[in-house]
Amino acid sequence: MYFAALLARTEDGWEASDTELDDVETLSDLTDLAHEASVDEDTVLVYIEQEDAWFGVVRVDGEEDPRIYVSDASAAARSSYGEILLTDELLGREPGAEDEIAALEELVDLDGTEGDEPDETPSDAGSARDAVTETDLDHDPDAVPAGPLGDLGLLADLGLSEKDLLTLRTDALVEIADALGASEVLESVR
Repeated sequence: MYFAALLARTEDGWEASDTELDDVETLSDLTDLAHEASVDEDTVLVYIEQEDAWFGVVRVDGEEDPRIYVSDASAAARSSYGEILLTDELLGREPGAEDEIAALEELVDLDGTEGDEPDETPSDAGSARDAVTETDLDHDPDAVPAGPLGDLGLLADLGLSEKDLLTLRTDALVEIADALGASEVLESVR
């Protein structure tokens, strides 16, 4: 079960709204959604939570690049909305690397042979496959780290320190709204 909310800063304080993410497929779509909620290009926070598993916050300030924090990257990686937040940049990967890997995998079968080449003999196949698997597990470039990932200072200027952000677990939106002074407006959408 997912919950998503937008908190937009205005001259009069914060405005909150729950939001549907059905049409959101990329970080760019999510950023556009935040811009639509923005008043005078002020700060908008997009909060996404998968019940008892992880939460993410995306901060959009005017035309600046979005800033992202995810409470548990490995849990978020198993979620369609989490994958939106886990960009190549956030994960420290080269942009487009996954596309290149997929193209190479199409050219070579998973056993490392091209199309019509004979496979290894059964006695050799097991030991060769085990060695590759152990090596690949140690240095998997596609592995997503467990635990928090992203901009820890994302909410520091709004009243929630890096240390406090790291201690948030389930129902983090309530604590974030408390720090922002937006608890009352949040209750109207929850």
